[in-house]
Amino acid sequence: QVQLVESGGGSVRAGDSLTLSCTASGNSLRDYAVGWIRQRPGREREYVAVMLRSSGYYPDDVKGRFIISKDNTNNRVYLQMKNLNSEDTAVYYCAVDPMIINIQYLRPKFWGQGTQVTVSS
Repeated sequence: QVQLVESGGGSVRAGDSLTLSCTASGNSLRDYAVGWIRQRPGREREYVAVMLRSSGYYPDDVKGRFIISKDNTNNRVYLQMKNLNSEDTAVYYCAVDPMIINIQYLRPKFWGQGTQVTVSS
C-alpha cells in the first residue's frame, strides 16, 4: 500500500508559477510510475504529467509549462507549474501505479486526496 498526501495548492494569478508536492508513505516510490491527474470544474479528469524512472511525459496543453520530478530519497513527487492560466484551475491529484499507462488512463492503483489550484486572470 502507498499513502499519498499532496500539498502546495493555492490561489495564484495568471502567469505565476506554483509547485505541488506529494509525500508518499507505506512503500518506496523507487520502482513505481508516478504522475499528476487534475480535474477541472465541469470536466473529466485528465493526466497532466507522468514519470517512470527519469522520463517525464506530458499532454500538449501543459508541455513546456509543467515539469514532474521525483525524489526517491525523500519519497516525494513534485509538479512544477509555470505560466499558469485560468484553464489550469483544478483539483490536482498525485497518482502512483506500477505501470505508467494506468496513470495515463486515469486508473492508478493509488491516489492522493487532491489539492486545489485556482488561477485568476
